[in-house]
Amino acid sequence: MKTLSQQVAEFVASCDGGGIPRAVRERAALVMLDAIGTAFAASRYPFAPVALSALSSLGSGDSTVIGMDARLALRDAVVMNGILVHGLDYDDTYLPGSVHLSASCAPVVLGVGVQVKADGKSLLTAFALGLEIGARIAQAAQGGFVNAGFHATGIAGAFGAAAAAGRLMRLDAQQHALAQGIALSFTASTLQPLQEGSWTKRVHPGWAGSSGITAAAFARSGYVGPMQAYEGRFGLYTSFLGEHAASARPEMVVEGLGEQWEFTRTSIKLYPACHQLHAFMNAAISLTGEQQFTADNVDSVRALIADAAVPLVCEPLAAKLKPASSYSAQFSLPYSVACALTRGQFGLNEIEAPSYTDAAVLALAQKVTYEIDPNSGFPKSRSGEVIVNMKDGRVLRCRNDIQPDEPASAEAIVRKFNNNTDAILSPSQASQIRDAVLGLDALGDTTALVRALGHVTPSPVSV
Repeated sequence: MKTLSQQVAEFVASCDGGGIPRAVRERAALVMLDAIGTAFAASRYPFAPVALSALSSLGSGDSTVIGMDARLALRDAVVMNGILVHGLDYDDTYLPGSVHLSASCAPVVLGVGVQVKADGKSLLTAFALGLEIGARIAQAAQGGFVNAGFHATGIAGAFGAAAAAGRLMRLDAQQHALAQGIALSFTASTLQPLQEGSWTKRVHPGWAGSSGITAAAFARSGYVGPMQAYEGRFGLYTSFLGEHAASARPEMVVEGLGEQWEFTRTSIKLYPACHQLHAFMNAAISLTGEQQFTADNVDSVRALIADAAVPLVCEPLAAKLKPASSYSAQFSLPYSVACALTRGQFGLNEIEAPSYTDAAVLALAQKVTYEIDPNSGFPKSRSGEVIVNMKDGRVLRCRNDIQPDEPASAEAIVRKFNNNTDAILSPSQASQIRDAVLGLDALGDTTALVRALGHVTPSPVSV
């Protein structure tokens, strides 16, 4: 019987780009556009020049950095672009796997695509395949990566990136299988950065992308990797999930592969924060629109949340009640609920210092507590219930459920791209990039598109 790696490899190597349904390819192009837009937005934040300085100190190259006037060696550019795509936690999320897919795959196909002189159709095919493999690997863990303290993006992303890079490098099925096994030794990430509000979670997808390229290159040269990367005694799920391994379903990696495209269920974020918070913000914003009240009249707020989300956005409580940084604010349930109730919105302005240090917002955040939701739909959905107890005795409540099959519309994605690039690109630059990405299937040489993503000096924002 063929191993899961071999089945994945045969699919990636043999999949005819023209055989990928048109709707799937169109969705892949929209996911790509969203990734590029979030990278442009992130290039203005303090972590971006710090990361670029570190990577530039290791050497130079000819690969483009999105939104910044710099060139790096291929793998360093992939790391940097991954940091940018994921840096604001505004990138897409495949909810069944709790994984950000494009932050690894987009930098990989943009970087390797230029190196191999890929046309748009080939680049988009590789991107779709990388997204699909990453989604399936993450989903098969059944929430186990998060429960075990690992960041699924940095783990599943390495395998998806290896598939995407290998496709552009024209690996055969045997080489693709080797690349999957080699990627097993390169994958890593932990959720500890969220406990401290530190920066390293931003590095995970770019590092996964670089690892995927490295794995594909080793495989192309004949370097031998294990064939049981997933189901082996010390394979991915046993090694990374520990006590949660029994709940994993490795067979999901290949079930319906090529018939059911999982990545198309990816949710495009419309709030720049952890996806575990979006249902709560939807609920809070709905309350502000339906009810007449002010923060001063609120006695207390309760939030019902999935048990698995608590380590991400609720603890340590002291740090969540008063975020010390922009990044901490993006992973704080009390702050996000208070902000949504106070301002009726949660955009990029709400993760900057004038907002997360706002005395009125923080005062309301102190009144927010959480309880485990007995009716949580996790991991199949992300649910959030907000219960506001008013000083006049009224109890206001709203519940929201975000389903995996509720991706943003094409119009909303384009609007988000325009908003993310408005302060950086001229309207003509933005429209040219947008049209080229959405028209990838008809694009010949992709080099001009990728080069157009760089040579920008962004104006910094205060966080």
